[in-house]
Amino acid sequence: MRQIITLACGECKRRNYTTMKNKKNDPNRLEMKKYCRWCRIHTVHKETR
Repeated sequence: MRQIITLACGECKRRNYTTMKNKKNDPNRLEMKKYCRWCRIHTVHKETR
C-alpha cells in the first residue's frame, strides 16, 4: 500500500524531496512545510505526480 512520492517546492517548483505515503490513509495529495535549498527558506512542498 505504501507508495514513493516526490515533493516539489511551491515557490520555485523544483522537486527537492522523496518520501513514502500510505494511499489508503492519505488519498489526497500531501502538503508539507520543508526547507528549499534553492529558495533558502522554508516553503510549502506539494506532492507531484
